[in-house]
Amino acid sequence: MNKTIRRASVFCLLMVLALLVRATWVQAYEARALADDEHNRRNTIAQYAQPLGNIIVAGSPVTGSKETHGDDLRYKRTYTQGELYASVTGYSSQAYGATQLEGIYGDVLDGTDDRLKNPADLITGERTAPGDVLTTIDPDVQKAAFEALGDDRGAAVAMDPESGRILGMVSSPSYDPSDISGTGDGDAWQKLLDDESKPMVNRALRQPLPPGSTFKLVVASAALENGLYGSVDEPTDSPDPYTLPGTSTVLSNENPSAPCENATLRTALQYSCNNVFAKVAADLGQDKLKAMADAFGFDTEELDVPVRASQSVYPTGMDKAQTALTGIGQFEVTATPMQMAMVSAALANGGELASPHMVSQVTGGDGSTLQEFPDGESERVVKESTAEQLRSAMVTVVDEGTGSNATIDGAEVGGKTGTAQNGVDNSNTPYAWFTSYAKDDSTGKQVAVAVVVEDSGAARSEVSGNGLAAPVAQKMMKAALGR
Repeated sequence: MNKTIRRASVFCLLMVLALLVRATWVQAYEARALADDEHNRRNTIAQYAQPLGNIIVAGSPVTGSKETHGDDLRYKRTYTQGELYASVTGYSSQAYGATQLEGIYGDVLDGTDDRLKNPADLITGERTAPGDVLTTIDPDVQKAAFEALGDDRGAAVAMDPESGRILGMVSSPSYDPSDISGTGDGDAWQKLLDDESKPMVNRALRQPLPPGSTFKLVVASAALENGLYGSVDEPTDSPDPYTLPGTSTVLSNENPSAPCENATLRTALQYSCNNVFAKVAADLGQDKLKAMADAFGFDTEELDVPVRASQSVYPTGMDKAQTALTGIGQFEVTATPMQMAMVSAALANGGELASPHMVSQVTGGDGSTLQEFPDGESERVVKESTAEQLRSAMVTVVDEGTGSNATIDGAEVGGKTGTAQNGVDNSNTPYAWFTSYAKDDSTGKQVAVAVVVEDSGAARSEVSGNGLAAPVAQKMMKAALGR
């Protein structure tokens, strides 16, 4: 064999070896990456080749599947009362992916989760019957919140203080996920994206806003826990008017005639005295306030219920005047409705915060339990005596103060209103807040709620936590107590 032929043979052999190595690499190492690639349409075809499993509310599915025609995607997702439950389910779209419970449990719902497979299925790769996701949502509470919010822009959350079960979660305005579940829904998708009210944002979990005076419950907790005051009925050292430390800015109260000078914490909550809580915040300092806020769940980066909530924030690096402003839930304090429901829930539960969750079980196609979320896992936030005192003060707010629209006959109801500034120099319509708890006098059944109304269309002078948010909370609490 001459030299030229020998060199050509070696070159060809090397090329063949390179092809064999590449083929082996692709099959052995890159197969999974290629199979999981979002642009691999075979995955989408397989996902929608059979009906999906369902998301369950109170034993009934709020999702379904519908057979399509003339498409290689055989089934598409449908929703029962889609607008009512969109903030719980999220969407599953053939074109735009999946969010919330639909996204988190996508492998269970389409039957590809390995926990659904028996040993033979794991070997053959056969798709098994899909599983279901069982939620903690109470349909009566959900409906009460949805109807009470109506056309108002806002959100509401209700939870069981003892178990941590989320009983209702509504974001308004809402949308129907059925409208975007197929491949030909581009116009509907673009309309949702262009909507300035952002209906696809889950405001209950993903829209932190200044909590206003509802944050005074956290400040009052810090005052009692740190011994600044011995009880909610001890007079405070709070001049009225109060000048922010190191400034000439005078902090006013919403009600100029309210008895806020040196008021007790009970009276200060009842009349929502800004001077008292700004002074308390300045006296405690940001470190103690942050420690208290964080104990309630602020600044938690991974609050998963199991949908991840945006971080509620208590700021740092402030001067004394800025710290004082945080005492009334302003400056850079932000909170989600989920977070403020957690504050009321912890106080209602004797100072212990139960881990909030809206999924109780994930089951296989045969009903077997794949995953279970136990109730009642809790951490102590404040002493039981502190929680008891603040519940008493919250009852005073409802019975004699700014939360009168939350009263329920035959139930102990405590709450706190809030009106938070919005925009530069409060140029936009303020946010109306209410957080509360209710306990049935006869059954002992409890619920904690938080509501925010971002925009109701009401005149600025008519915006208040008691006027806009408390009635929503009252209807949710009544539904939870079965009234």
